[in-house]
Amino acid sequence: MARANAAYTSGDFVKAVNALAPLALRGNPKAQAILGFMYENGFGAPQAYDAAAKLYMQAAIRGNPFAQRMLGLMYDKGHGVPQDFVLAYKWLNLAAAHAPKRDRDYSLRLRNAVASKMSPDQIAEGQRLAMLWAPGWR
Repeated sequence: MARANAAYTSGDFVKAVNALAPLALRGNPKAQAILGFMYENGFGAPQAYDAAAKLYMQAAIRGNPFAQRMLGLMYDKGHGVPQDFVLAYKWLNLAAAHAPKRDRDYSLRLRNAVASKMSPDQIAEGQRLAMLWAPGWR
């Protein structure tokens, strides 16, 4: 991870992707989340929403709050996954619950923005899915 972080920080995104990929394949959730971000934004690799969503999902089910937040945004926008506000709400709610304190409010604001597009029944379903979730579950 140190090599990948150094490459990313210096702007050598191709080198960062090359360092992150083997870690992500071995199941490192932080590497999966960062690599997902790089694919989503086309940093060091062609922009690929499908690949980004898969990487975010892998890291999110392992409890990575950044990946949970980004996956929630992917569901909100329908990038790489079908647009689904209930799943967006679920993942953003989980991101807020698992995020460090400094990131919690941001995840809550995103979740509430998604909630503004939802019916009360949809919000209740998103809350139910978040309550039932445990690491390792989709």
